Amino acid sequence: MVPLRAHRRPVLADVAQRSDDDEPAAMPSGSRTVLLAEDDLQAIEAQYQAEGITAVQIVDVFTRRGIKFSEASFRKYVQQGLLPRSRRVGRKGKHRGSLGVYPAKTVRRINTVKSLMLTGHTIEEIQGQFLLFTDLVEGVAENLAELWTKFSADLHRLDPKSRRELEKQLADARADGIDLVDRLGELARRIAAPRTDNFRLTGAAGGAEDLL
Repeated sequence: MVPLRAHRRPVLADVAQRSDDDEPAAMPSGSRTVLLAEDDLQAIEAQYQAEGITAVQIVDVFTRRGIKFSEASFRKYVQQGLLPRSRRVGRKGKHRGSLGVYPAKTVRRINTVKSLMLTGHTIEEIQGQFLLFTDLVEGVAENLAELWTKFSADLHRLDPKSRRELEKQLADARADGIDLVDRLGELARRIAAPRTDNFRLTGAAGGAEDLL
């Protein structure tokens, strides 16, 4: 069974979608000219989907591809609330403490935020319009994906007739779920839009060059 995430991109990525999603974003003259392409993002998400990804690994994902991104930049992203929340996991071995691990989508989030900044959006605009409800909407998508996976895993326990009937109902429910997440994403963008306008009117929006 294909999880819900495979049917659509995270909500934040939708708002920065270009005419050709597989073409990397352009950067200012004299800088590296590419961000992470869609194929790279999907491969990274698949690699770290199960266990998550650390801050050091996230920085390495960008720097080994020649994209400017430091641990100091990562900390600024966290401080600005631009990234999804991390979770603590225990290190293997005694007395080794715990480690902060971020969801695999964090790399895509950074890539999209950098793209938005390069197109002239300020930190305040990204926070106000694009991230206000993003984590909540993405959480709905992820929880639904987990639910479909668990439902599908248990279908084999049923007799063939019941299984066929429920597989059809599950497919219909999954389609409804995809539509729901899309609608929630659109509502989030429309409801949050006035916040961006307010930032512009008050002059609160600031530059984001130090986060690129």
